[in-house]
Amino acid sequence: MPNLLIEDVKNQVREVFAQLKDPTQVLFFGKKNECEFCDDTRQLVEEVVELSEKLTLEVYDLDEDAEIAKNFNVDKAPGLVIAGRAEGQILDFGIRYAGIPSGHEFSSFIHDLVLVSGRDSGLSRKTRDFLSKLDKPVHLQVFVTPT
Repeated sequence: MPNLLIEDVKNQVREVFAQLKDPTQVLFFGKKNECEFCDDTRQLVEEVVELSEKLTLEVYDLDEDAEIAKNFNVDKAPGLVIAGRAEGQILDFGIRYAGIPSGHEFSSFIHDLVLVSGRDSGLSRKTRDFLSKLDKPVHLQVFVTPT
């Protein structure tokens, strides 16, 4: 199967990945049937993870590994979780992707890997203070379309 990432893009991503600090784990959830973009998403993530020793990938099936998917609140395939890794434990920061992170989402995916690796959201002190005062859970979703 031909690579999805051309060499110029790989080199640009390697430059960005020079900023990676701590180990980062990508969890891929696919399905064997009725998943149009699962194979491409898995290949794309595999190609990205190969670009840094700080990144690792775990592959799951949404149906066969339903309990793991439930633990990470993943209910769509392809689904991705970007998490930290420390002392054999997964550090869940709540970052999820549903669908293939291609097009403009590719740069967001790369940026999220860097953020998780740095263990810092980049939020200002004012924003952190505001968020610390929330007294109920907030479910935030961002939707994008390839149009």
